[in-house]
Amino acid sequence: MQQSAVTGSGIQAEPTADTGANETVVVHVQLRPRRGSTRRCLAALAELAGAHPDVCFELTGVSKDDRVVRVTVGVELGPRAAVARFSPQAQAAYAFVSEVFTALYDHMPVYTVEPSGAERAAAADLMGRLVAGPATGGLPAPRLPLPAEHVPV
Repeated sequence: MQQSAVTGSGIQAEPTADTGANETVVVHVQLRPRRGSTRRCLAALAELAGAHPDVCFELTGVSKDDRVVRVTVGVELGPRAAVARFSPQAQAAYAFVSEVFTALYDHMPVYTVEPSGAERAAAADLMGRLVAGPATGGLPAPRLPLPAEHVPV
């Protein structure tokens, strides 16, 4: 049975098969864009990810309320022992998290705890739709013009 330990700061240790020093540490950062700016938030996050190709992170949760959409990102810092020694992986992850707070300030980033099962399922569904593309992702294909709408050249 696996257990996860979460501190008040949102730093979570997700154990791997080995325990102790090889435990992977994950920081969860939640972005809270207003409903109208969710796509811009995800686009800015994708752009930031492109600038940090060596950082391992994933969209771990999605939920919403009347005003905002809560997008939770899990950033892997690496094995606990390596984090304590400020490994290159941990330093790169900290730099990425720092840029999330700086570059995505308008989307109200905060440290948070591990997302709930429902939030994780919503994130998995969103990522599945994004990977599938617009043709199969639930968005209709653009309609073709009707014959009456053609403009002669």
